[in-house]
Amino acid sequence: MKISESLSKLSYTLLAGDRDASVREVVYDSRKAVPDGVFVCMKGSRRDSHDYIPQVLEAGVTVLVVEKELEDLPCALPEGVTVFKVDNAREALAHLSAARFGYPARKLTCIGVTGTKGKTTTTYMIKAILEAAGKKAGLIGTAGAVIGDRTWPTINTTPESYELHQYFAKMVEEGCEYMIMEVSSQGLKMHRVDGISFDYGIFTNISRDHIGPDEHADFDEYLSCKSRLLDLCGVGLVNRDDEHFQEITKGRTCKIRTYSLDNPADFRASDIRYVREPDFVGLEFLVGGQANLDVKVNIPGRFNVYNAMAAVCLCGLLKLPQEAICHGLEHIYVNGRMEIVHTSAKFTVIVDYAHNAVSMESLLNTLRDYHPRRLVCVFGCGGNRSKDRRYSMGEIGGKLADLCVVTSDNSRYEKPEDIIADIRGSIEKTGGAYVEIPDRREAIQYSITHAQPGDMIAVIGKGHEDYQEVNGVRHPFLDRQVIKEIITKLEQGGM
Repeated sequence: MKISESLSKLSYTLLAGDRDASVREVVYDSRKAVPDGVFVCMKGSRRDSHDYIPQVLEAGVTVLVVEKELEDLPCALPEGVTVFKVDNAREALAHLSAARFGYPARKLTCIGVTGTKGKTTTTYMIKAILEAAGKKAGLIGTAGAVIGDRTWPTINTTPESYELHQYFAKMVEEGCEYMIMEVSSQGLKMHRVDGISFDYGIFTNISRDHIGPDEHADFDEYLSCKSRLLDLCGVGLVNRDDEHFQEITKGRTCKIRTYSLDNPADFRASDIRYVREPDFVGLEFLVGGQANLDVKVNIPGRFNVYNAMAAVCLCGLLKLPQEAICHGLEHIYVNGRMEIVHTSAKFTVIVDYAHNAVSMESLLNTLRDYHPRRLVCVFGCGGNRSKDRRYSMGEIGGKLADLCVVTSDNSRYEKPEDIIADIRGSIEKTGGAYVEIPDRREAIQYSITHAQPGDMIAVIGKGHEDYQEVNGVRHPFLDRQVIKEIITKLEQGGM
């Protein structure tokens, strides 16, 4: 690949070497440097990869993409090295990565989903409907990259641009027609999706979250980053009921389509019915407007009506058969998102990824619609994140749950007892009932062994995650698995 051609849509300056220089690989991690490669130097909050130029040159890299002048680089350059200076190296990496893999996104119908909550569930709903219609689709998001029967774990909701295009290329190789991905605010802010022309972009909702160190400076920046998806797509599908709808859509370049439960929209849900049976917890509703459907979704929650409506709206615009839409939603399963792990005549246990106050409040209010005898919430908060999250989650738990079982989440480099103390303070202000059990397995076990007939137990915060991070080390831990082990042992009389 020729660097100048790959960067043709960007402004750059040739500082040294040959403008027509070609390379065989793109690298942004110095440890993966290879001969005849291009190394893209990016400034991060903790590291500046310009500092690793001596190492990558020693490894045989022949082209550098930098954000600094030659005199500011950490070493003199050997003869034959080409240097391109750009304003934003992350943006350059996105374009170089697309070229490296032969622009695979252009060979797929690309669907991006953004929003504070609902991204994962919505992408899985879309995938389920497409597959019910006989279409092959790849998916990228919080729960990993799913292509065919294989799943690759992803560190970020929206991976770095190089990995994205690598996954797109795999999708093309596997015969996928569609690519569905979660597009996070960080992914947009960090230019990971630059250069991708989304055929459809979905904006589920927005509320205050991801504001703090290493995230977003304030809500305005957060909304601005999120809304960029609507400038990268041909058709934007937006939740008309969101209070920020006008701000989200103002000045956007795409064609806007809407869905709602309350306001006039292109697609609108009505007659929502909550269903709780010994072997099923979910909902039913009607869709009107540009579709006429009677939908059943085997995931509980009013907010999942919005997620389903986003999927219905998209698949309606794709002109997929109504039978496929109904079948896909009725049989949808999303790992760690309102996942019914156990349901019986006595009690129900649900696992969900809700890890902020907005998602927690929505989830607990939703479960109230199923009229449990008691609503029990098992939760903690992640360490090394804004303390506002733990304060607000403690307050929500104290107000909306009949019993909070406060425990550990991913404490990272903080002490679990310090995080729990912050949550405790907020719960105590509400007068809500709570117990503290720092060990997460023991906390889950307590909630199950003390369950009363008619209880609904929500184990939240980690969802699909199969680890617990303590002092920078990830230990195997999957809420669903732990719940099943405890219930099996209980049924066998081992407790």
